Amino acid sequence: MGRFLLTASLLLCASGAYSGELQDDLKARRARLMEKLGPKSMLILHSASVKNYSWDVDHEYRQDSNFHYLTGVEQEESVLVLMPGNSNRREVLFIREKDPKREHWNGRSLTQAEAAEQSGIETVYWLGEFERFVEMILSGEPYRPEKAPRLDRPPDFDTFLHVLAEGEAELAVVLDQTPTIKGPVNPALAFAHDLRDRFLGFRVVDATRHVHALRQVKSPYERKVLEQSAAISVEAQRAGMRVARPGAYEYEVKAAIEQVYRGRGTFGWSYPPITGSGPNATTLHYAKADRRMDAGELLLVDAAANFQYYTVDITRTYPVNGRFTEAQKDIYSIVLRAQEEAAKFARPGVLLRDIHHKTVDVIKGGLQRLGLLTDTSGDQYTLWYTHGSTHYIGIDVHDVGDYQEPLAPGHAFVIEPGVYIRGDAFESLDKTPENEEFIKKVKPAFEKYKNIGIRIEDSFLMTENGPVNLSAKVPRTIEEIEGFLKGR
Repeated sequence: MGRFLLTASLLLCASGAYSGELQDDLKARRARLMEKLGPKSMLILHSASVKNYSWDVDHEYRQDSNFHYLTGVEQEESVLVLMPGNSNRREVLFIREKDPKREHWNGRSLTQAEAAEQSGIETVYWLGEFERFVEMILSGEPYRPEKAPRLDRPPDFDTFLHVLAEGEAELAVVLDQTPTIKGPVNPALAFAHDLRDRFLGFRVVDATRHVHALRQVKSPYERKVLEQSAAISVEAQRAGMRVARPGAYEYEVKAAIEQVYRGRGTFGWSYPPITGSGPNATTLHYAKADRRMDAGELLLVDAAANFQYYTVDITRTYPVNGRFTEAQKDIYSIVLRAQEEAAKFARPGVLLRDIHHKTVDVIKGGLQRLGLLTDTSGDQYTLWYTHGSTHYIGIDVHDVGDYQEPLAPGHAFVIEPGVYIRGDAFESLDKTPENEEFIKKVKPAFEKYKNIGIRIEDSFLMTENGPVNLSAKVPRTIEEIEGFLKGR
């Protein structure tokens, strides 16, 4: 019954039942951004470019996160312009022209009406008008479509044109290095500099902090979609657990997880799934998934779906044959307690870094008791605990947000402590007398726990009453995991 209700709910969402709510939310996001930008600004934001995979084959297209956040449009070759000071046409969307030949090869493009319906933006022009639009505005002329009758001067742009004439206008662009625009040259900055070389009367400003501040606090609509994304990811993690067994391969678990993603109508994974067994569990971003799993080993699975451009982040580590060994239990219990203590500490007003420090305190004490540390006062623990345990989630799995800002309702984040007893860990240490003494003392414990890698990660949504665990339905304790695997 539970699975049927989940599926029905997801189909309802995928069918467009939330489309009106999404459109309202997109309008509200743009309105809040324009309020932050002020009437002197004109923001220009481009869609993501297409990335080539090989020769005449491209990667599956993913929209720029900021562009999708503000428009809901997934189509490439699109541009958003916001002009907060305008009396009308404060929001303008440019999309590529319809082309039957191109659409025969690659599928149909949006009509202007469809783009307006998706985004809630009333003014939609063809992309061929964009250059003319920018040139007219930055030359001090009110824009009118090329075929529009030349009647009275349109008053829409008077505020911006006035500050442009006074030399006080602002061209706002988003300069953050998102996954879609990494490279030696930031395309948004190059675009802004090109305009600055051609026109006068404005300065270039970075609107990144404004967009990120909005994305950090999830709206009620976003929270709903994030919960749906979590539900799919939970189901996928459980499907992977059912497939794992001695003699199976890591890629079989990965395939079972991705089958759930596609079967629930998602974009697919939001980050490359990690399915690392045995010693592979000690590699943080292990990607190959081609190893045969054996009895007595652990499998670490870090995977989550991209549902309507929102993602959680979930990691579970469990025994391939269904039963933890005593050594595995020793490490697992430390990591689990670290996460639980950190989750208890997480409340509105707390910083993410302080949540991480809670996990460090627990892990240091636990590792010392096992003989893997000789000193808890310094950073010795980082040999085994090699990463931070908190980050924001949302449109991106490592989502934007101010890490100096205390947690507040609407923030979404993870807690993911981990311990990795890598077989070559000592090779990373400098050859000093102190390190040689350390290795000598911890060597017996190292041999006992070698090649055990454990990470436990859950996604949380902060509310007025504290955090809600969005991934709680994936078995997490030793007892829950062994019970689930026994009945798979």
